[in-house]
Amino acid sequence: MIVSHEWLKQFVPHTLSAQEIGDALSRHCVTLDNIESLGAHLSAFVVAQVVEAGRHPNSDHLWVTKVDDGSGTLLDVVCGAPNVVAGHKYPFARTGTVMPNGLKIEKRKIRGETSNGMLCSARELGLGDEHDGILALETAVPPGTPILEVLQAADAQLDLDVLPNRPDLLSHVGRASESSRSTAPSVRSMRVPCASAMAPHPWRSRG
Repeated sequence: MIVSHEWLKQFVPHTLSAQEIGDALSRHCVTLDNIESLGAHLSAFVVAQVVEAGRHPNSDHLWVTKVDDGSGTLLDVVCGAPNVVAGHKYPFARTGTVMPNGLKIEKRKIRGETSNGMLCSARELGLGDEHDGILALETAVPPGTPILEVLQAADAQLDLDVLPNRPDLLSHVGRASESSRSTAPSVRSMRVPCASAMAPHPWRSRG
C-alpha cells in the first residue's frame, strides 16, 4: 500500500520526516517496506525570469536571452523554444546541473553565442511528454526559488504492508489516525473539494 507523506501531513499536522512516520506506523500495525523520495531529480532546478529575448544573429530558429536566475548576475542563455517571452518565468538548469536523462549542462557556444544554462520544457524535467516549448510558470515567486516549491512536487511515498485485520489502514484518513497516536493529538477534519472547485495548477505550458 502506497502512502503519500504530504497527504498525511494534511490530516495530521506534524514536522516529522517520512522515515519517522514510517517507523511510528511500523511499531504498531504495519511493515515499512520502502520509502521513495519523489521530485529528488528536480532539486537542482530553479525558477528563472527571462529579462530580454532577441533573435540569434546566426540562426532563424534560436533566441539569445538574458536570464535572471536569482544569482545577482544576468546570464546569457541560448534558447530554441518558440514560446520564450521576456518577462515570463521558466524552469532553469544552471551550468553543472545533471538532467533527468543524465546530460550535464555546461557553458558552451551555440552558433557563436555563449549559453550559460538551459531553460527547460516539461519533458526535459521528466514531468511529461510535452516538448512544444519550455514550461511557462505562472508564479509570483522570485527568481532563484527552487522549482520544487513552485510545482509542489516534493513528496515521499511510503510502501506499507497492511495486515488483513486492519482494513481501516487502507485509506489515508485511517493511516493518519493511526500515525496521530504517536505524532499528534488529533486528526484534522478535511473537506475534499470537487474537481471544479480546485485551484489551478501553478504552471502550464504555452505552445
